[in-house]
Amino acid sequence: MLLTFQLLSDEELREARRLLEGAEWVDGRATAGTQAVQAKNNQQLAKGSEAARALQALLTRALERSPRFLAAALPRKVFPPQFNRYSGGTNFYGSHVDNAIRFAENGARVRTDLSCTVFFADPDSYDGGELVIHGSGTPQRVKLPAGQAVLYPGTSVHEVTPVTRGARVASFFWIESMVRDPEQRRLLLELDDALIALRTEHGESPSTIALTGTYHNLLRMWAET
Repeated sequence: MLLTFQLLSDEELREARRLLEGAEWVDGRATAGTQAVQAKNNQQLAKGSEAARALQALLTRALERSPRFLAAALPRKVFPPQFNRYSGGTNFYGSHVDNAIRFAENGARVRTDLSCTVFFADPDSYDGGELVIHGSGTPQRVKLPAGQAVLYPGTSVHEVTPVTRGARVASFFWIESMVRDPEQRRLLLELDDALIALRTEHGESPSTIALTGTYHNLLRMWAET
């Protein structure tokens, strides 16, 4: 399942861009796994820098108040957001699969059930730079307006196409979900969406209360906390 949604407000996007001005960028291959390092050619914001920590806090707050993210990801753990830039001679990331387990600086381990990319650059400010997610059908190509995010399976083979003009700046991170099975997560999201639609159209009723109970009983059955 691939899901796009608005994450950052205009004010948050302006603050993120301010923090990125003059930030220190380093070789992105330093954080790649043994397979991915062969395909990776970009830059990343220096870990532990003041800008990186401030941006991590900004994104974390945005994720915690995003109903769409919480409903779709059902997050148990979120790997601290990281930040990358594609431009000039460091402008692509070939096809690869992310590591199944990521290790945070504090030693915490995060199973990468879901991957997320948040776009900071306006799509008309750069050429190329599409996130291409490969699956069983036609590859899905994603290039979103600034402030929007895409959530997709961590198991996916994916790539970022070469940036031939301007700079593509984004955040990327991984989520370990309380519900490990992607089909179960999809069904829960569909049920949650249906409940919201029913409440909007008909208000609270015995039927919506019963369906809400079904949702939570399924979540109780499938979730790991």
